[in-house]
Amino acid sequence: MKVKKVELETILANKVNEIDFSGVVHVEDRSGVIHASAHGFSNRAEAISNTADTRFGIASGCKLFTAIGICQLVENGALTFESKLSSLLDQAFPHFDKEMTVHQLLTHSSGVPDYFDEDVMDDFEELWVENPMYHMRQLENFLPLFQDQQMKFNPGEKFHYNNSGYILLGLIIEKVAGVPFTDYVEEYIFGPSQMTDSGYFSLDKLPGRTALGYIDEEDGSWRTNSYSIPIKGGADGGAYITASDMAKLWNTLLEGKLVSKEMLSKMLTPWIQTDDETDWYGYGIWIEKEADKIVKYHVMGYDPGVSFASGYYPDSELVVVIPSNKESGPHKLMFLLEEHI
Repeated sequence: MKVKKVELETILANKVNEIDFSGVVHVEDRSGVIHASAHGFSNRAEAISNTADTRFGIASGCKLFTAIGICQLVENGALTFESKLSSLLDQAFPHFDKEMTVHQLLTHSSGVPDYFDEDVMDDFEELWVENPMYHMRQLENFLPLFQDQQMKFNPGEKFHYNNSGYILLGLIIEKVAGVPFTDYVEEYIFGPSQMTDSGYFSLDKLPGRTALGYIDEEDGSWRTNSYSIPIKGGADGGAYITASDMAKLWNTLLEGKLVSKEMLSKMLTPWIQTDDETDWYGYGIWIEKEADKIVKYHVMGYDPGVSFASGYYPDSELVVVIPSNKESGPHKLMFLLEEHI
């Protein structure tokens, strides 16, 4: 560490106050936890504070779980990265390219139409005007949002972040494994990682110690995100974790206990450059480079009332997990940590 622990506590505390952060900051390395702190309220109306054990939604942060599931099934011989979507699913996709592969879906280079294209749509809540969020309980419920649309570009042509592609990957897991997607993740990923406090919880059945997501309005008022996100998460996002559980996931994955070391190497390969010249994408994971050297593997997530950042730094073997039940904050704290550790 570049700074002493006491200095780190002070630096983080000042930034937390400055940005009015609500969530948890968890930092650890091979020797154990370096810093763990909780801030803000998990329930504002009841003034219930966030704790280190609070569960948070992580939005797209859990695309990593979907990628791990696919890689496990590849290792089991159930499919390959070059398997074509057209040969794996029975649903009709009349305008999709028949040559699109699992690898292209994993790397956001498939070209399939995205049900929430951030280049076109600013407000995630617009989706639920014609498709009520309380109907979105299963992966198949998302198909009418995109399955009859035209391709955006030819498969493999470029990187374009895509939620629909990960819905399709989740459907592949369901078809090949023969179980609901969320059951698969909880058994084969959360279980071996001992993520006992994590799961895909329905908004109308949230367990204890779960933070409500908050949307702050310009006039100073706020509301929860209960009618702003799908009622249950799936393959493109929406799981709930505790910060310590997410750290367990990183460690279990990197130790080769979820997939083999050979498969892990494939997951961590910078397959395609993103829209940022320093960022690449592997399988379900962002990869940051400096002068051709990988300095950071990370995942992130944003939904109404949710923001999340988590990363692994190979040089220091540091794991950082920052979930929040507000729409911003984690990345500012992550960048601050990177400056001082």
